Amino acid sequence: MHYLEQLNWRYATKRYNGEPVPETKLQNILEAIKLAPSSLGLQPFEVLVIEDPELREKLAPAAYNQPAITESGALLVFTVWKNITNDQVDAYIDQMARIRQVPVESLDGFKNMILANTEGKSAADLFQWNARQAYIALGYATAAAALEKIDSTPMEGFNPEKVNEILGLDENGTSAVLLLALGFRDEEKDPLAKLPKVRREVSLRELSFNMN
Repeated sequence: MHYLEQLNWRYATKRYNGEPVPETKLQNILEAIKLAPSSLGLQPFEVLVIEDPELREKLAPAAYNQPAITESGALLVFTVWKNITNDQVDAYIDQMARIRQVPVESLDGFKNMILANTEGKSAADLFQWNARQAYIALGYATAAAALEKIDSTPMEGFNPEKVNEILGLDENGTSAVLLLALGFRDEEKDPLAKLPKVRREVSLRELSFNMN
């Protein structure tokens, strides 16, 4: 099926029917997230998969009781590093050396470039930088879900501090920045399910350059 048809099919689903997401489809979506590009390839985020109904009931008030939290088949919580440490950079370089089968020392130049881009920046700046990488991964997740014929709902409307507390994220130096509900739409309850998608018209612009 053509990917544009699937992207037109998807929308920010408001009501779900509670059916679980098939494991194969869920794993494919998670694999797409893993394959998303990130600055310097650091992937400074992690994704928690929450399917347990009781835990999602606890999270619901922190997300203003949006139905998608409890009615969907699974809830993905995108968490990002609050900082970037030398240990995290070392782990990335070691992984690269192992996968590409090259000496760690041969990657010193790349490692120094990463450190030059991260050292000296405030924790707030690094957190915002890391969060932007999670947003790129979210785009891959919603597209992959559409291709898998899985409905999705990206959500920023939640209290990160409360979510962090419930999930114990502060203990490992991460913070929730995005939620993504996955599942199957309930067309009887969701007033948006049968409405056409509204988007601005795409305009193609020619770029011209003076070659003086």
